[in-house]
Amino acid sequence: MPTDTPQPTFVLVRPQMGENIGAAARAMWNFGLDRMRLVSPRDGWPNPKSVAMASGAGRLLDEAGLYHDLAEAVGDCSYVFATTARQRGLTKPVFSPERAMAVAAEKIAAGQKVAVLFGPERAGLENEDVARANAIISVSVNPEFASLNLAQCVLLTAYEWRRQVTEVQHEVMEMARAEWASALEIEKLAEHYEERMEEAGFFFPEAKAESMKINLRNLWSRMPLTSADVQVLHGVMRQMVRWKNRGD
Repeated sequence: MPTDTPQPTFVLVRPQMGENIGAAARAMWNFGLDRMRLVSPRDGWPNPKSVAMASGAGRLLDEAGLYHDLAEAVGDCSYVFATTARQRGLTKPVFSPERAMAVAAEKIAAGQKVAVLFGPERAGLENEDVARANAIISVSVNPEFASLNLAQCVLLTAYEWRRQVTEVQHEVMEMARAEWASALEIEKLAEHYEERMEEAGFFFPEAKAESMKINLRNLWSRMPLTSADVQVLHGVMRQMVRWKNRGD
């Protein structure tokens, strides 16, 4: 059975290739969506070619609703989006995928049933299909090559839905079992390098030595070093000193 998670229903209208239906199911499940409806698949249903492409999302195919016409498929929905890249000459609100899924989230939270229509691969939805929708979803694509693959369009819309209902981490640092270096560790590292560089005569001329040390300290403080990084840098300096001493 589909999950109880509130979500829109994705309706594939007259899809042509079983492989694309399977890929669409995979894209949906990637982002936690599992309510698929099919309207008059060209090659019939079930379609064995869809299973391989679903790659672990076969449950969506098993549970997909099969409908003979679009009116039946969206009959229980109170708000319907139609995805299209072409101008239709119809007076309707046109949303970006991001805004459309924000609206969908608001309506679903208010208890409404929302559907998103995706057209067949060859030419997309017909005007008759779009006329049944309350609003259009249009993706900002290259106007010279505006056609999106069915599964790509499903994935893009599903991703935008996921962004609306989960907290997206836009940047994260993978620490790989490491910890950030403490201020004390950075201080000891700075002292080690200053001592050895002083011995090497790096801080010259003397009038500029203090500002050079400050710049070096500032460099260490700007670097996002882990404790392991600090140990490596200590080791680098110790080895360089050993190498020099062997040559004396």
